[in-house]
Amino acid sequence: MNSPNATANLTREETAERAAGITLHRVRVELDLSGAPERARTGFPTVTTLEFDATASETWVDFIGESVDRVVLNGAEQQLDWDGARLRITGLAGQNILTVEAMGAYSRSGEGLHRFHDPVDGSTYLYTQYEPADSRRVMACFEQPDMKAAYTFVVSAPAGWQVLSNQRTANAVEGIGVQTVEFAPTLPISSYITAVAAGPYARIDDEWRRGDQVVELGLFCRASLAQHLESEEFLAVTKQGLDFFTDAFAFPYPWGKYDQILVPEYNLGAMENPGLVTFTEAYITRGAATDAQRAGRANTILHEMAHMWFGDLVTMRWWDDLWLKESFADYMGAHASVAATRFTDAWVSFANRRKAWAYTQDQLPTTHPIVADIPDLEAAKLNFDGITYAKGASVLKQLVAYVGEDAFFEGARRYFAAHAYGNTTLDDLLVQLEDVSGRDVRSWSAAWLETSGVSALSLEDEGEGRVAIVQTDPRPHRLRVGRYDVQDGRPVLRDRIELDVADERTPFDRADADLVLLNDEDLTYAKARLDERSLATVEETLSAMDDALARGLIWASLWNATRDGELPAKRYLAVVRRHAQGEGNIMLLPGVLMNAQFAVRHYVPGDARADEQRAWLDLTWQGLQTADAGSDAQLAWARAFADAASFDGARADDVRRMLEGAAPEGLNLDPDLRWQLLIALATTGAAGAEEVEAELARDDTASGRTAGRQALASRPVAEVRAEAWDAAWNDLELSNDQLDATISGFRAGSRRDLVAGFDGEYFERIAGVWAERSIELAKRVVSGLFPASDSLEQVDAWLAAHEDAPAALRRIVIEQRDHLARDLRVRAAQPAEG
Repeated sequence: MNSPNATANLTREETAERAAGITLHRVRVELDLSGAPERARTGFPTVTTLEFDATASETWVDFIGESVDRVVLNGAEQQLDWDGARLRITGLAGQNILTVEAMGAYSRSGEGLHRFHDPVDGSTYLYTQYEPADSRRVMACFEQPDMKAAYTFVVSAPAGWQVLSNQRTANAVEGIGVQTVEFAPTLPISSYITAVAAGPYARIDDEWRRGDQVVELGLFCRASLAQHLESEEFLAVTKQGLDFFTDAFAFPYPWGKYDQILVPEYNLGAMENPGLVTFTEAYITRGAATDAQRAGRANTILHEMAHMWFGDLVTMRWWDDLWLKESFADYMGAHASVAATRFTDAWVSFANRRKAWAYTQDQLPTTHPIVADIPDLEAAKLNFDGITYAKGASVLKQLVAYVGEDAFFEGARRYFAAHAYGNTTLDDLLVQLEDVSGRDVRSWSAAWLETSGVSALSLEDEGEGRVAIVQTDPRPHRLRVGRYDVQDGRPVLRDRIELDVADERTPFDRADADLVLLNDEDLTYAKARLDERSLATVEETLSAMDDALARGLIWASLWNATRDGELPAKRYLAVVRRHAQGEGNIMLLPGVLMNAQFAVRHYVPGDARADEQRAWLDLTWQGLQTADAGSDAQLAWARAFADAASFDGARADDVRRMLEGAAPEGLNLDPDLRWQLLIALATTGAAGAEEVEAELARDDTASGRTAGRQALASRPVAEVRAEAWDAAWNDLELSNDQLDATISGFRAGSRRDLVAGFDGEYFERIAGVWAERSIELAKRVVSGLFPASDSLEQVDAWLAAHEDAPAALRRIVIEQRDHLARDLRVRAAQPAEG
C-alpha cells in the first residue's frame, strides 16, 4: 500500500467524471465501536454496503483507514486494489451492490471519527467530523457532494452510551455490555454531512411545535461539563430559529429530529449535519461569559440551522460554490439573531469583527472571488475562510438591499422548492432571484461574487468648498453617508445621505459637517476612511457617540487605516487609551482591546514597543479596576490584562495576588481566566512547573491539562522552547488541541531571542510535515510555527525553490509571508519620534 496522501486529493474533473458514470441510491454503514474505551485499540471495524447504478465499467470508492479486508461486488469477491485512499472496483454491472469490509482508525486530529478520553471521569467520547472529505475515514464512500444517497447507520457501542446519528433510532438491541442501534434511513444527503456520535453524553430533551409539525430536540455534552451548559438559552434560541426559518423559507424543517451536541477537541465552531449538529465545547463556559459570547453562540446556532436548508436540503455540486451555503448561513446567522432573538446587536458585531476577517483575507495575495475556482479537495479545505463566510455574507446584505428583503426570501423559497434534495450551482440561484425581483442580478454577481479585492472609500477636498468620495478598485455601491455635528462634546447625527458610488470619484456635499461617516449603517463592503477633520472629531468624542453601529464602524475604520499604515499606530493607540474605557457595548469592546494589543506587538517599531507595551499593560489594569463589578466589561478588561501581562512582567505581583484571591470585586475568576493569568506568569518567568502542577491539581480536566501544557511550554527557557519545538514536529500522539497548546507555548511572549534559531529548520521541514501529516494537523504546524522574523529573505528563498510544492502548502506560506511583510511595512511607515 502506498501513502494515501498521493491519491487522497480528489480533483473536480475526476469526481465529475465519476458522477457521470455512477448513480448512487442507498448506503448502509455498520460500525463496531464497542471497543472504543480500550485505549490500546487504534481502530474499529466498518462495513459499508453501497447500492448504485453504473454506466461505467469501473470506478473507485474512497476509504482511508488501517486496512481494507474484503470487497464483494454483486456477490463475488474482488481482488483488493487499494492504495490507502482509493479502492479500485472493476467489472461493474448496470445495477450494483458493493460491500467493503475494513478497519477504520480512531482520530486524534478531529478528522473522521475522533476519540476522546475524559480525564475527569475516565469516560470515552466519540464523534465524527467530515467536511469537506473525511467521511472516507469512517466508511467506504463516493466522497463528493453531488453523489447523494439515503444512508442507514447501524452502530454497536457499549451499553449505557448515548448513540446518535442523523436520524431517529429505528431499532435497538441490548446485549451483554453492548448495544446495537439501527437508525432510520436518511433522506438523500451528501456523505460529508452524515454523522455519528457515541458516549455517555449528558442529555436534555425538549420539543418544538408548529401546527401539526413536532420536532424532537436533544442537547448533549460530556457529563463532566453538564453543570456548565446553559441549556435553557441554547434551546430557546433553537426554538426561535425554527420559528423564524419555517416562516422565512416556507419549507418545513425536513430532517425529523434536531439534536445538537457539544464535543471536545473540535476543529470548527460547528457543523450542520442534518439532525445531529455538532458544536465546539468552547460554547460552554466554566463560570464566566459575556453577553457577546452568548450572542456569538446564538449566531452559530442560527448559522447551522440555516444550513438545514442552504447546504443540506440544497447542496452545491462541487466546492466552487461553497459560498452557496456558507455565505448564506453567515448572513442568516446575523439576520435571524436580530429578527428572532434578544441579540439585536448582531449587525454591530458583524460590522466590527466579522467583516474585519473578510477585509484581512481579501487583501492577501491568495484572495479569491466568493465564487471560487476550487480544483481539488486541498484547495477546498483552505477555502473555509473570510471570503467564503464574511465577505459573502456582506455582499448578500447588499443583495438584500438591492432586490428587497421580500424578493430575496421569495427567491430562496423558489430555490428550495426547485432543487430540494439536489445539487446546484450559482446560476440556479440567480435564475430564481432575477425572476422574482426583476433586477439585473447577473451584473451584480459579476461585480461582487466573481471578482476579488476590497475597495477603499475616502473623502477628498477638491477646493472651493467641494469634496468628493474617492474609491480605489471601483465597484458599484449603494450606501449611506452620515453627517454629524458636535454638540456639547457629543457627535450628533444631522442626516444620512443615500447615494450610488460606482466611479473613482463621486461629488459629495459635506455641508461643513464635523464628522462624515462613509458607509454609515454598513450597507456595503468597503474600507471606509476618515478624513482629517472627521478623525480629529473622533479623537475627541468617539465614546460619547450614542449609536453603537456607528461607533463600531468608526472603530473598524481606525483599525483598517492602522493595519494599512495610513494611521500611525501610536495615534490609534492614543484613541484606544482615551475611549476604550468609555466603550459601553460589549459587542465592540473585546475587539477593540484585541486589536490594540495586536497593534502594539506588530505595528509599533521595536525601539518604541516596550514603552507602548507598558502603557497598554497599565491601561488594561486601570480598565479592570474601574469597570463595574460583575460587568461584562470587567471580564473583557480582565482577559485583556492577562494577555498584556504575558508580554510584560511589570505587574506580575498584581497577577499573583489575583490568583491568590485578591481579584477585583465582582470578577468571576473561573478556571479558564485563572489559567490565562498563570500562563502570563509562566511566560514572563514569574511562575514555574511547581505552580503549574498546583493549578492542575485544582483543575484536572481536559481544558486544564491543555492549558497546563501551554503554560509549561511558555516558560522563557531555551531548553523548554526547544522541547516544545520538538514535540510540535515529532510527537504524533498529540491531539489537535494539544498541538495548538504546544505551538502557543513555543511562541509565547514573542520571545524571538529564544526561538529565532529554529527559523532555518522550519523551512527545511514544512514540505515533509505536509506530506506526512493530515492536512488539519499539517496546516497548524505550518502556520503556527512560521517565523516572525525581521526579514523576508528565508521565506522568499523557500518559495522560489519550491514552486512545485502542493498548492495548499504554498498558499499557507504565501499568506504567512504577507502577514509578516505587512508588519514590516507598517512598522517602517511609522513617523519618526520627534
